[in-house]
Amino acid sequence: MKLAVHTEGESNRSEARQRWQAQQNSPHMEEVLRRDADVFLHQSLSSPCLTAIVKAQGIWIEDANGRRFMDFHGNSAHHIGYAHPRLIAAVKQQMDDLSFAPRRFTCEPAIELAEKLAEIAPGNLCKTLFTTGGSDAIEVALKVARAATGRFKTLSFWDAFHGAGFGASSVGGEATFRSGIAGPLLSGAEHVPPFACYRCHYKHKGPESCDIACADIVSFVLEREGDIAAVVAEPMRATPYPPPPGFWQKVREACDRHGTLLIFDEIPTGLGKTGKFFASDHDGVTPDMIVLGKSLGGGMLPIAAAIVRRDLDVCGDYAIGHYTHEKNPVTTRAALTTIQIIEEEGLVQRATELGQYAMNRLRELQLRSPHVGDVRGRGLLFGVELVRDRHSREPDNALAEAVYYRCLEGGVSFKISQGNVLTLSPPLIITQHELEQALSVVERAILEGA
Repeated sequence: MKLAVHTEGESNRSEARQRWQAQQNSPHMEEVLRRDADVFLHQSLSSPCLTAIVKAQGIWIEDANGRRFMDFHGNSAHHIGYAHPRLIAAVKQQMDDLSFAPRRFTCEPAIELAEKLAEIAPGNLCKTLFTTGGSDAIEVALKVARAATGRFKTLSFWDAFHGAGFGASSVGGEATFRSGIAGPLLSGAEHVPPFACYRCHYKHKGPESCDIACADIVSFVLEREGDIAAVVAEPMRATPYPPPPGFWQKVREACDRHGTLLIFDEIPTGLGKTGKFFASDHDGVTPDMIVLGKSLGGGMLPIAAAIVRRDLDVCGDYAIGHYTHEKNPVTTRAALTTIQIIEEEGLVQRATELGQYAMNRLRELQLRSPHVGDVRGRGLLFGVELVRDRHSREPDNALAEAVYYRCLEGGVSFKISQGNVLTLSPPLIITQHELEQALSVVERAILEGA
């Protein structure tokens, strides 16, 4: 079987990984990792593990060797940092008051969370269903789209990630999750190349000259197919990649013309990460459904949500979720408290201000290093694309991996996207001093690694 080409994350099996672990890990750590490998199923991106974590507090994680890392990855779940004292107190109290609610019953925390999401969601998105993970919430949205339109086809983007379930993998566009053993997938899952202004798939030089050709191809496919139920997409790609100006307006208009619903996957970008409560707020476009997850549980508990327009509540005769923890009082209390913390501590505004500082500083680095091809992002989700030289724009995956391990040695952990993009996603609670420290580590690693 031909191996899939992975575009997500750094390699877990590279020589650089093995060298780092040989130099850094104690015999005790190696024994812990061996035990992990013995009992868990192996899979790409997750195994073998890098190290074993024993503590997570604020923006920091600490491993069994006593090494501390500023976590600029966190699986996009740590918007309010780890072990936020207010969240811990709320969860403990809820466990004392009511620890579980069986399906077919409701409870106050679940209702309050659904009411809060209806309050903050854009437009008329006010009907919710909770799941335990974003992948399941995506599949709820797909079922709603089928029921509401009477159609089954979807249109989404190559290289997108929407979850690991069969439905979510079908609309996703990463080979890691949809090739080889994953097939056959859902029929009718159409894909087009994503917006990517630095590496335009249509060979345009930039949005100022392309007339947003990537949006036109979406319109073209919707017209030619004629019966697509939904466009499923991240409003800002988490690789990270903001859309070109006007992209989503064009897509929204095309969806409206062809009776197609627009589903925004805000699992990594929602709840303030980009400097707006929802990433779609930057573009002045209201989708028909929004899916949240990851950070909704405060970096502590698993919960996700599909939020849809009121008139899309059309599945009353079918089971479209039916999850055991659909209205769990503890997870819904965690989510409600997380939103309150984000609002009351002004974390969305903090993401805007610190994100602008980070982008300015990284653009200065771009002027100093010929290996920084592009710097992009919104709020506290930003990326540095490393290249062999700016003229060829040839990706420098080896440099990205070398920088990654240098940064780990300097106490900063993050993720590599697309093989050569340093994807930096700190918690919204980070201070400017901490951000300055982390960026100094990244800058030094890039300049020395080159």
